[in-house]
Amino acid sequence: MTEQEFHKLRFSIGEFTKPETITQEHLREWITTIESFPERIESVTKQLNAKELNYKYRPNGWTIKQVAHHCADSHMNSIIRFKLSLTENRPTIRPYYEDRFAKLIDYSEPIDASIFILKGVHEKLSVLLKSFNEADLKREFIHPEHGKRFSLEETIGVYAWHSNHHFSHIEQALRYKESFR
Repeated sequence: MTEQEFHKLRFSIGEFTKPETITQEHLREWITTIESFPERIESVTKQLNAKELNYKYRPNGWTIKQVAHHCADSHMNSIIRFKLSLTENRPTIRPYYEDRFAKLIDYSEPIDASIFILKGVHEKLSVLLKSFNEADLKREFIHPEHGKRFSLEETIGVYAWHSNHHFSHIEQALRYKESFR
């Protein structure tokens, strides 16, 4: 497998690209994506058996089960990042080692709890995001891993992309089935 083919499997929908100008239409679309993500992931995974939940989306990639658990962990972090940014002046957020999280025991458990978490987090997050005014959208946090500031309006786009990115991984794993064991 070439490096380009591997990259395409890893970023099947491409990498997030911040629009030059973020419009209200972008925000509406992104918030709708975030709002619908738990139902989309539940719909595509609810009939899968244990074998299918262990399909990988690329060589050395995560299983469908790990992707679902990762999304719950990541999106719990996201709501905290949004809330910190709304209540503090340009906070430095705390990154975490998602690859290490994926090796913890809870990632081998059924995904029901993670789907439940996603439903609750996304319901709360959607309410929060829909309430943002122009000043809220411009608030920022500092991500120490990247050494840069992220506005909340950009971060809405990033989490919409993140939802679609991992949903695509699940679809990809189902397409390739046992190819990447």
